[in-house]
Amino acid sequence: MKKSFWFLIAMGLTAAYGSTPQHQNDLLKKVGFTQNLDAQIPLNVSFRDEAGRTVPLSAYFGKKPVLLSLVYFQCPMLCTEVLNGTVRTLRTMSLKVGRDFNIVTVSFDSRETPKMATAKKAIYLDRYGRPGAEAGWAFLTGTDPSIQALADAVGFHFAYDKEIDQFAHASGIIILTPEGRISHYFYGVEYPVEDVRLSLIEASHGKIGSPVDQLLLYCYHYDPTTGRYGLAIMRVLRIAGLATLSLLVAFVITMLRRERDHRLSMGKA
Repeated sequence: MKKSFWFLIAMGLTAAYGSTPQHQNDLLKKVGFTQNLDAQIPLNVSFRDEAGRTVPLSAYFGKKPVLLSLVYFQCPMLCTEVLNGTVRTLRTMSLKVGRDFNIVTVSFDSRETPKMATAKKAIYLDRYGRPGAEAGWAFLTGTDPSIQALADAVGFHFAYDKEIDQFAHASGIIILTPEGRISHYFYGVEYPVEDVRLSLIEASHGKIGSPVDQLLLYCYHYDPTTGRYGLAIMRVLRIAGLATLSLLVAFVITMLRRERDHRLSMGKA
C-alpha cells in the first residue's frame, strides 16, 4: 500500500503545470462508462497479441466467459491499480484463468506496442502465480479504429490530454459471455471475489446482470493551480491519512504508557 501511495503521489506531483480547472472539467465530461448490458462486442475486430501477430477478438471467445479490462500500459496512476485489484481478486478465487475463464486486457493507447504488452503480461502472470494462466490471459494492442470500436461497444469513454500526454478515463472491469455479449460491470479498483465469481458463472451460461451504480474512480493528474488531486488520488490520500493518524495515536499511547511505567518504577524505588 505504501509503495502504491508514494508512486501515485510522485506521478501526480510531476504532471503538467499548464492545465486549467476548466480544461480538466471539459475533459472529464467526456469520460466514464455507459452500461451496454447484453450488447455484442465486435468479435471481428483485430488486435496485436504479445508476439505482434494480428488476431481477431473472436480468438479469445467461444467456450469460456471473458473478463475484459481496458487500460494503457504506461498509465502513471489508475490502470496499474485496476490490474492490481484484478489480481488480488483472482488469487483468492476458486475459478482459474485459462481453465474456467479467459482475460483480455486491451491497451486503449494505439502508440503502445506488443513489447510493452509482453512486459506487462509477465508482471501480472508472476503476481497471479497459477499455472496455465499464460494461455488464458491476453494483453493486446491495436489501432485507433479497433480500439474505438471495442470501447464504443462496451461503453468505455476516454479522452487524451495532449498537454500532459496522458489519458483521462474511468476504472473498471467488464464480464462477457462466451459469445461476446456484455454481462456485468464492476467499477473502481477493488472487485468483490464472490461477486466476480458468480458473475463469471452466470456469464458462462449466457445470463445478463443488472445495471450497477456508477461510483466511478477517474484517472487524471494533479493540478497545482488548484492544489487538487483527481478522485483516484484522493482515495489513496484518504487511506494513507487514516493510516498515518492510526500510527500517531499508537505512538502517543505507547509513549504515555512508558512514562506511566517509568513513574511507577521511580515511586517504588
